[in-house]
Formats: sequence, C-alpha cells, structure tokens
Amino acid sequence: MLAPFFTIAMRAPGRQLAFRRLATIHLFLSSVLVLAALRQPSTDFLGIIAQLFLVLGIVEGAAAIGWRLTQLPKSIALEFLLASPVQPRRLYLAEALVGVGRFALVSLAGTPVLAWLGFAGVLDWSDVAVLLIMPFAWGLVAGLGLTAWVYEPRGVKRIGEILGLVGVLIYLVIGVMAGEHLRLWLQQLPTWLGRLVFDTVMFLHTMNPFGVLRYWFEAGRVGGIAWERMANLHLFAVGLLGVLALRGAYRLRGHFQDRHYRPLTTDRTAETERIGERPLSWWAVRRVMEYSGRINLWLAVGFAAIYSAYIVAGDAWPPWMGKLVFALFDGWGGPPMMATALAVLAAVPAVYQFGLWDATSTARCHRLELLLLTELSGRDYAHAAFSAAWKRGRGYLVGVALLATAMAAAGRIAWWDAAAAMFGATSLWLFAFAVGFRGFASGNQTNGIASLVTLGLPLALVGLWHLGQHGLAAMLPTAAVFVPLKTGITPMGAVGWAMTTLASLTLLRCGLANCDRDLRAWYEINQGRKSE
Repeated sequence: MLAPFFTIAMRAPGRQLAFRRLATIHLFLSSVLVLAALRQPSTDFLGIIAQLFLVLGIVEGAAAIGWRLTQLPKSIALEFLLASPVQPRRLYLAEALVGVGRFALVSLAGTPVLAWLGFAGVLDWSDVAVLLIMPFAWGLVAGLGLTAWVYEPRGVKRIGEILGLVGVLIYLVIGVMAGEHLRLWLQQLPTWLGRLVFDTVMFLHTMNPFGVLRYWFEAGRVGGIAWERMANLHLFAVGLLGVLALRGAYRLRGHFQDRHYRPLTTDRTAETERIGERPLSWWAVRRVMEYSGRINLWLAVGFAAIYSAYIVAGDAWPPWMGKLVFALFDGWGGPPMMATALAVLAAVPAVYQFGLWDATSTARCHRLELLLLTELSGRDYAHAAFSAAWKRGRGYLVGVALLATAMAAAGRIAWWDAAAAMFGATSLWLFAFAVGFRGFASGNQTNGIASLVTLGLPLALVGLWHLGQHGLAAMLPTAAVFVPLKTGITPMGAVGWAMTTLASLTLLRCGLANCDRDLRAWYEINQGRKSE
C-alpha cells in the first residue's frame, strides 16, 4: 500500500522540485552555521548555533510534513479516496510516513557539513549526533502537531487559543518579569502552593527542547544529567508523536467534512457591507485570517514591550523584577537581533502570499478559471495580496517600533537611527511582498525563495556578522533593521537599503505590469494537467 504514495511523492514534478529546493536550502543554511561555528568555537556561541539548528529543524519539519498534510483535506478530490477501500486513517498515516521520509532525506543532506565540526575537533561526535537527531525529532513533532491542530474542530481551536493566550500571560509574568526572583514572588503564596508552582516552572524551563539543548552545550554540564535529560525528553517526544499521529488520523475525515459540508451561517447583510468594492481583497483577508496566529503575536509583542521597558529603565529597573532573561537575549544579539526577528516574522505572510496562493496547480486553475473571466487587473490582485499580508504581519512591526524607540529613549542610539530601523523594517516587509507577489503573478512556487528570505537571510546575517564581515552583512535586506540599531547608519548599510528598495520597486513594477498576462499564460499551460 505504501509504495504508490512514496512513488508519487518523489516522481511528481512539483513535489520533486519542492524537495530539491528544501534540501538545497538546508545544506546552504547548515554550511553558514558551521562556518560561523568554525570561526568562533566558543562554548556560548556553539550553544547559540545549536539552538539555531533546532529552530531550522522545527521549521523544515513543519514545511515538509505539516504543509502537505494540512493542504490535503482542502481538495474535494480527497472524497473519492475517503469513499474507497483505503481507510482514512491508513491514508493519513501513509502520507505522514511519506512526509517523514522526505524530511529525513532533507536532514541527512546536512550530515557531511555537520561532520566537519567533528573532524575539526570543534565538537565531540556525540554533539554532532545530537545536532542531527534533535532537530529531526522535534521537526517531526512540529509537523504532526501543526496538522493535528489544524484538523481540530473550531470549538476545540477556540478553547486552545484562549488557553494559549493565558499561557502567554503566565509566561510573561513568571518567566520574564519574575525571572530569577520567582522564589521571592512565591513567598506570598502558601508554602505548598509556592513549592508546586516553583517546581513546575523549573521543570518546564529545563526540560523543554531548547532548555535541554542549552544545558547539553554548557561548559560545566554534568554528563550523566545531560544524557538523562536528553533521553527523557526524547522518550516524551516518541509518545507525543504517537498521540499526534493517531489524533490526526482519526480527524482526517471529520476535518474534510467540516471544510466542505459545514452549514453556512454567515450574516450575509453584514458581510456584504464589509466586502465593499474589493471582493478579492475581502476574500484574501478572510482566508489568511482563518488561522490568525494571535498567540505568537501576543507572545512576541508582549515580550518586546517588557524588554523595551527594561531598556528604558536601565539601572532604575526594580531589584525585585527579573533580569536574567534580558541578559540572555543581550548575549544573543540584544534588541537589534530581537527587532530583526520581529521584522522577519512580519515579512513571512508577505513573501509566502498565504492570501492568494493555492496548494496545488489544480486548485489554482479552478480559481483562475473564474477570476480570469472578470475585469480584475494586476492592481486588484496586488491590493488583495497586500491587504492579506499586511493584516497578518503588521502586529510584529509594533514590536520593532517599541524596541527602536526604547533604545533611542535610553540613549543607546540616536533618534535618526531608530527611525532608520523602523523604516528598514518597512523596507524588508516591502521586499518580501515584492518577491512573493512576483512569484504569485508568474505562477512559480515561491516556497523555496520564501524560505531563503525568512530563514536564509537572517542566518546569513548572523553568520557574516560573527565572521567579522560587517560590510557584506550590511548589504543583506535583513540588515536594514539590524545595522541601524547595532552600529548606527553606515555607508554600506545605506547601499544595502538602496539595493533592497530598488529590487523591491523593480519586482513590484514587473509584477503589476505583467500580472494579468502571466496568469493567463500560466493557466493556458497548466489547465488539464494532472495534480502534482
């Protein structure tokens, strides 16, 4: 039964191209991180590199496994398979195994590069094994966890979102504001309750994947404790993978029916008023906000707000409030790196074009078959794409503004540098949007170039900066936020910003001018082709 699924996965042109791009990007990013580790093999920096490898694995797992499984129920053609002798649970598990296999091959693509750290004596071979196994394991959890969450009924997701927002609030209060003074705060509670809360917080702090990996690469680690934590964490991961796989398998049919056969209860009058004269833009915003991502937004902007208050307060920061978390972030690059990360998060929906893009060529042909009969122009498509991307990503730019303003108010940078950083965040967003919209207009899948923009450029910035290539790093689009906050406006940074802006305007002009023609040409070539 499994053979046809694996055969199609590796022979279908679209999926084969996506696999090659993902493997190439993984190899490139792994090379950048390894070169940075070879250049600066200190224990603290190696710990940062290890955590970046973990982040890379989680993102790639979500892309290689979660993306395919979450898009599968959107196709009405799945109904024929669900009515066939192939049971829905077996269908899900077969597709999941295919995704796991493809993700494994992508992860193995970076093995020769990682082995270089072992041959050079920078890391022990056990450390190299951890950098291979741990990102893969938690990439699996991310992919299957994303799928299980998307498959849940709306009511469950609403409850989960509320619990998530409460968890964010608890983390910001306990993990950030209390920090290392948590014991002092808990003295106000009954002894037994204070002990329970403290033990729970410390367990979650040390036994999450990033905490275990951080301890593994500490200089003074105890070998037995490190191995025990690593083993216990991955035993938990195995159990969690089983639960997520079973939940996704049992919810495939129900999720498909929810998507395609749920009764319509929308207030048509109210919706008509909201649609206005741009129905495509209304639809794109509505589509992209199906999964709003409010938990991530609240966490990122909430932490940025507290971090900004800490920067402004300086020595006046109350002694009973925590500083350790901020000290850790200062060691990882401080406010400039945090602001750059927020700007990249804002650019994610702009470059991936979630509002307009369809998962398969067949689905896109069905949509274009109607849209191309209308009088919509390239400006209408651009407005729809812009509205959806801006609605989804604009909140993160608030965090960038908070951090830049706080640094200027604290006297760390000049006000014009803060303004340049905020302007640079907007430029980065515009560049990401221009790349994504040009990909949409030309009909080319942009997952590869989007991953390069959202993962490759930030990692390249980190690598080049730590290699001492500040001038070259300043030429990258992501440096438009980082450099003004780190060193102030520089000539090379200004050149990089000018190049980014010119590239953005060129791509936007080309996309607007050729959008309708390119969409029609793509439709003529792809209509009637087999689904990829």
